[in-house]
Amino acid sequence: MLDVGDVPADFVLKDDHGDEVRWNSLRKRPVVVFFYPRASTPGCTREACAFRDLGSAFADLGVAVLGMSGDSVAAQAKFRDAQGLTYPLLSDPEHVVLEPWGVFGQKKMYGKTVNGVIRSTFLFDKTGKVVQRWSPVKVDGHADKVLAEVARFVR
Repeated sequence: MLDVGDVPADFVLKDDHGDEVRWNSLRKRPVVVFFYPRASTPGCTREACAFRDLGSAFADLGVAVLGMSGDSVAAQAKFRDAQGLTYPLLSDPEHVVLEPWGVFGQKKMYGKTVNGVIRSTFLFDKTGKVVQRWSPVKVDGHADKVLAEVARFVR
């Protein structure tokens, strides 16, 4: 899994509008990337909505927020529209990012070991270096913790 100090390789993925997003183009300001297992599921919806609700606070600090999962572009668009999400949702069904970043693998789900997206969040500085990592993540209160760390980091 990516760790503090790592700088991931460039990649290109499609967002919830079907537009290509190049990682290196985001290196103009700090970025929070949160990974969720599946769009439109209860925990992922709570997490995505928490980041949505804090969107203006992140923006005021000059920090971009991105969500990412292995869902299709169509599933991401449906999730965005249903929840009024205001930040890009990247689609990674081929695991271009999920596996190299270490957020896809074995995890516990309802007491069983399964393979899937490990709910994780990373804070990157404007050079693309990881400055904070949270994994695995518990949904409730997580976005608030990330915002508090972001505020500490950018000041």
